[in-house]
Amino acid sequence: MLYHAYQAYCDMLAPARMGSLLATSFRNKFLGHASSAPMTRRFFALAEVFNTTAITHKRPPYGIGRVLSGNREVSVREEVTLDMPFGNLLHFAKDEVVAPQPKILVVAPLSGHFATLLRSTIATLLRDHDVYITDWKNARDIPMSDGRFGFDEYVDYVIRFLQELGQGAHVLAVCQPCVPVLAAVAVMAQNDDPCQPRSMSLMGGPIDTRESPTIVNELATSQPYSWFEDNLIYPVPWRYKGAGRKVYPGFVQLTAFMSMNQERHFGQFRKLYQHIADLEQLEAEKIVEFYDEYLAVLDLTAEFYLETIDKVFQRALLAKGELEHRGRRVDCSAIRKTALLTVEGERDDICAVGQTAAAHFLCSSLRPHLKRHHLQPGVGHYGIFSGSRWERQVYPQVRNLVLAMS
Repeated sequence: MLYHAYQAYCDMLAPARMGSLLATSFRNKFLGHASSAPMTRRFFALAEVFNTTAITHKRPPYGIGRVLSGNREVSVREEVTLDMPFGNLLHFAKDEVVAPQPKILVVAPLSGHFATLLRSTIATLLRDHDVYITDWKNARDIPMSDGRFGFDEYVDYVIRFLQELGQGAHVLAVCQPCVPVLAAVAVMAQNDDPCQPRSMSLMGGPIDTRESPTIVNELATSQPYSWFEDNLIYPVPWRYKGAGRKVYPGFVQLTAFMSMNQERHFGQFRKLYQHIADLEQLEAEKIVEFYDEYLAVLDLTAEFYLETIDKVFQRALLAKGELEHRGRRVDCSAIRKTALLTVEGERDDICAVGQTAAAHFLCSSLRPHLKRHHLQPGVGHYGIFSGSRWERQVYPQVRNLVLAMS
């Protein structure tokens, strides 16, 4: 069994990991970073790189302590507003803000990484919004007694979280959740739910994967459904709370991502070694911060992963008007009150141009002034929700729509 073999490999490396951690701890306590002996610096640089390459399975901290909101800096604290088996509704509360700010739910991807991947997205949104996020849990830590979590359950969670926020809230989805979020808003519209969001921002999501297929889309359609079920699904080892639950392991997803850019990752680790050996701490810290996040993985329930492959990537059911939720067809034309913003990156090689914009065709009942599309030049997938162009050019599009609909 692959998962058990992976766990055995991690257990085998555990003593070496502990030794390298003790070595770097000894250096920090007694020698400091500025040891003058080149050989000593190279030894500790190798130990630190070895530590950095470790895959972890616990959510990293968001680390958002203070943000600039309005014209002053305010403190931020995390509050779990709603604790559910497969994910929490997490609130980034700001105590010093006097004037009420529009509530926005950020729906994070459930694709092998924790929601902390959107840390910079959240920090930017906190300037002008009361921010909540779907803080998904690691499936290997969820007991079998908590039941299944598939595509329908994902939609249910989005609806439940929006209802918790109440009337007048907004929703923003990044990448994979664009499809279930659009479906959730459509279901709420069909039910005439008073908590329908006032605006919906869909960013780099696979609404219609038939448009300009990328290598990700081709990989998802290169094999039949049964191949994914037979080759990528494994039971959780018995030492964890979710023992026996069938999952798509996060380390498998991470391996696939890293194999697409092997040379780049090896190059980054070589740079990290050299920066540490040359006492270039600032440059080294930037690389360590990235990999602390990138190598923190979570497992997906088998049913959610397989249903996403089937419904979103292989059959594009929502785009064809054939998606069902709890046995009822999802009708996006029922959306009449929720303004729509779609965002795409010119160089996005995960969700190509046209895949997210397809939402405008589906939301056919929305009046023209409630539809907006933004194509961001010069950025790939991550550039539409993090980095300088997100902050300076994409974020104003989101903020202005929320402001207009609040």
